[in-house]
Amino acid sequence: MREPPEGIRRLPEQYFTALLARVAAAATAEGEPLIDLGRGNPEIGPPEHVVRALTEAASRPDVHGYAPFAGLAVLKEAVAVRYRDVYGVELDPTREIAVLPGTKTGLIEFALCTVESRGTIVLPDPGYPDYFSAVALAGATHAPFSGFDVRADAMYLNFPSNPTAATVPTGLFEEAVRWAELSEAWILHDFAYADLVFDGRRPHSFLAVEGARKVGIELFSMSKSYGMAGWRLGFALGNAELVHRIEVLQDHLFAGIFRPVQEAGVAALTGPQDSVEKRRATYERRRARALAALGEIEACSEGTFFVWFRLPTEVTVESLLVEHRLAVAPGEGFGARGEGWARLSLAVSDETLDLGLERLRAAFA
Repeated sequence: MREPPEGIRRLPEQYFTALLARVAAAATAEGEPLIDLGRGNPEIGPPEHVVRALTEAASRPDVHGYAPFAGLAVLKEAVAVRYRDVYGVELDPTREIAVLPGTKTGLIEFALCTVESRGTIVLPDPGYPDYFSAVALAGATHAPFSGFDVRADAMYLNFPSNPTAATVPTGLFEEAVRWAELSEAWILHDFAYADLVFDGRRPHSFLAVEGARKVGIELFSMSKSYGMAGWRLGFALGNAELVHRIEVLQDHLFAGIFRPVQEAGVAALTGPQDSVEKRRATYERRRARALAALGEIEACSEGTFFVWFRLPTEVTVESLLVEHRLAVAPGEGFGARGEGWARLSLAVSDETLDLGLERLRAAFA
C-alpha cells in the first residue's frame, strides 16, 4: 500500500463515522432494540411545497446540464431577503453571498481561504468535530478558545452551539469583532441552527454586529431550518473578499449545484414559513421532556436540537450503550473540555425519544 500524502495523513478520524460504526456494532448484540440518540440527523423533512418544487424542476428538460458555477441569482436574492426580514441584516446578493453544497463544505473552504500553512485557528472546545478537519486540510494548527487574549489568524464561532446547545452570550460577538480587528484575523460564525432557539429567544446573526462583515463571514444552512439536510445547500455570507475567494475556490472544485435543488431552496426561502416555527416548537417541546427526565443533572439546551448534559460519576457513555442499549454522543469527541459530558439528540420521533429517556432515567436511578 502506498503512503498517502501528508494532507490526508493529517486528517483526524471522522468522528461521526466512528460513532455510527460503534453504534451499529452495538446494535447487533443480543438484547432490546438499541435506541440511538447520538446523531443529529433531522427526522422532519422539508415542507411539501419544497419537495414539489424539486420534482417539478427536475422534470424539465433544461435543468440537467451544468448550473451556473456561482449559483442562481434568484437564490442569492431570496436568502438576502430572509437575512433582512428575520435577522435584520442587509446583504448585497451579488457580492456578499456565496452558494455552497452544504455548509460543512464552507467550514473547510473558510480555512483554505484565510490561513496559510502553519497558521493558527481558534476553535470552540467543545465544538463541532469537523472544525478539526478544516484545520488539518489547511495545514494549520488549532488552539482551543480560552478568551480573546489569544493570538491567531482565524477563529470559528458557533451559536446556537453544537454540541453544548448554548446561545450566544451577550456581548461576545462584539468582543470577537474587536479581537479580529486588533489581530488582523478572520472570523467564521457557523449559524447552522439559526432558527432553533427556545424560551422566547430570537436568533442572533453575527453579521448584525457593527463591523462583523469587515472581519468575517457567517454560514447559513438549509438543513436545520427547512429539513433539507440531505439536499446539501447552504450559504457563506458577509465579507465580500472572503465570499469572492470561496467562489473562486469552488470554481475549481466542482461545477455548480443541481439546479432543481437550488430552485427548491428558493421555494423554501420565499414560500410559507410556518414550517420553520413548527419545527422549532417541536424541538422545544421535546427539549422540555428531556430536561424533565434528567432531573437534577446539570444540562443545557437553549437552542439546536440537542441537550448537553453532565454524566453522573457512576455512568459512562459506554455503560449506557452496553447495559442500557442507549446511544448518546460522548462529550470528549467534541474536544478535551467535553470529557464527562454527553450530547443527546432530539431529532428523532417522539416514540424513540420517550424510549430513550426511559432508559436514561433507569441508568441514573
